[in-house]
Amino acid sequence: MKTIIKTVSSEITEVLNRVNEEEVVQLHDVMTSSNRIFIAGTGRSGLIGKVFGMRLMHNGFNVFIVGETTTPSIQNGDILLLISGSGNTASLVNFAKKAKEVGAKLALVTTNRKSTIAEMSDCVITIPAATKKRKPEEPKTIQPLGSQFDQSAHLLLDALIVYNLVNNEGKDHEQLKSRHANLE
Repeated sequence: MKTIIKTVSSEITEVLNRVNEEEVVQLHDVMTSSNRIFIAGTGRSGLIGKVFGMRLMHNGFNVFIVGETTTPSIQNGDILLLISGSGNTASLVNFAKKAKEVGAKLALVTTNRKSTIAEMSDCVITIPAATKKRKPEEPKTIQPLGSQFDQSAHLLLDALIVYNLVNNEGKDHEQLKSRHANLE
């Protein structure tokens, strides 16, 4: 078991070391200059989006998860962040088109810089991870399906939260804790 844990950890470290940090900083800058942040993904990528949305809320951002019943309409001045390994998920392509139609910014976290959504996006973070497709150019992994991408996206987006705290907001643990759910 220890060998498996070490291998998974090493894989994620290798993938994250290959991410272009300028892309991550660009997403940070676009998000912090947007009125509201909307997040969507499908499957596990959607769950990673929800985790990131929660952390953004703890940091005081006005954030919504697409598909929740209390999510308002997206508007000019907002940003839609999509998380999609392929960058071609049909429902997310439709969300991207709608966001652009109303003048919202569009951001994508993906493995595929040449995808349909990437072509429309204002900023793209490319995570060079393995997907369920197992294309020849993707890194090798012992993990099933898109686990390497999802785990890398989770850690990368958590690092973006830390970047925001360290470089801009200066919030401390108590300020973040005050926004944490208390109906538990």
